[in-house]
Amino acid sequence: MQIVDFRITRFQFARDRVIGDSQVRADDVHVAALELLGPDGTAGLGFVQSLFFPLPDEAEIVRTFQAEVWPGLEGQQAGSLAHRVTRPRGGTARRLTLPFEEALQQAVWDLFAKSLGVPLWQLLGARKSKVRAYASGLDFHLSDSDYQNLFAHAAGEGFTAFKIKVGHPEIDRDIHRLDLLKQAVGPKATVMIDANEAWSPKQTVANLDLMRKAGHEIFWAEDPIQRHDFEGLRLLRHTVGPTLINSGEYLDVSGKRALIEAGGADMLNVHGHVTDVMRIGWLAAEKAVPITLGNSFLEIGVNMALALPEVEWLEYSYQNFDHLVEESYRIEDGFIHGSEASGHGLVLSGEARRDWHRPRLLPRADLGPAPAQVRLSTAG
Repeated sequence: MQIVDFRITRFQFARDRVIGDSQVRADDVHVAALELLGPDGTAGLGFVQSLFFPLPDEAEIVRTFQAEVWPGLEGQQAGSLAHRVTRPRGGTARRLTLPFEEALQQAVWDLFAKSLGVPLWQLLGARKSKVRAYASGLDFHLSDSDYQNLFAHAAGEGFTAFKIKVGHPEIDRDIHRLDLLKQAVGPKATVMIDANEAWSPKQTVANLDLMRKAGHEIFWAEDPIQRHDFEGLRLLRHTVGPTLINSGEYLDVSGKRALIEAGGADMLNVHGHVTDVMRIGWLAAEKAVPITLGNSFLEIGVNMALALPEVEWLEYSYQNFDHLVEESYRIEDGFIHGSEASGHGLVLSGEARRDWHRPRLLPRADLGPAPAQVRLSTAG
């Protein structure tokens, strides 16, 4: 389908809880919906998210997109763009002024799949319709009681695997949070930890040993050390016993390729860039490195998770974005299901356009209360 126009809608609202890790925190949501339009009005949807800094006014977002991105999209076929391979050269080897990259991939692939009348996960080659999800708290800054309530709620909804944030300067605090998690979800749960590069290789070995001695078996340790320390990551794979090393979140496609070739990942962590994820997924499959889908906006990564081989896990973090779309992906008994609708399955809600559209940057004091949580997750 030919791309003939675009539409950008800016949103800004308070989060229903502070999210973050040992390095960062975020209290608000700054996101814009990008819709690429076909001749018949069909829209391919993607999300432009800025995690830590506000997006500018909508008019500036539109102006920037018009100047930097639209000349390469106007009149192009969505399917051609989805499959196009280019070689960045000189000044083109740079990020866009605003973070459009992920949204562009989502919107192009959504429009392409809609033009064919098939769900995106099927277009990408999926042979299954659901993938196991783990509950992730993004919980480092929560009080102990809020932390336990969040994970107890997740367990009540059918989740059996849980990831917590670690990396506190005092390891006793990390172990305390593992103790609280076990109280909230039970001793048989699968437990992952995410240090967000807070440790050195030797610290990682020592801390995992202390956790094990405290009665906590860790299924995987995510990004325990700096992203480019491939030698340290490879060393950890061979020294931390049964705990898997999940790495690669912060690396681009070239970095992920280098990580795989260096043997620095038991599991490769990818996110919501459709084209990039599929390309690195093919290489990971050749090297027999399993992939995990980390946070993607509204779990749009389920489409790639279903399509790539040996993907066992997708991250779900209770980020309360569901009011932005007509229908979110179904989560049941700890599994997330692909949508049967054509495209990636997410359609921008008319109510969101009406009630949450924020064309101008608002001071935090003017945001009002967070949207009500509308996720319908069920347990059998």
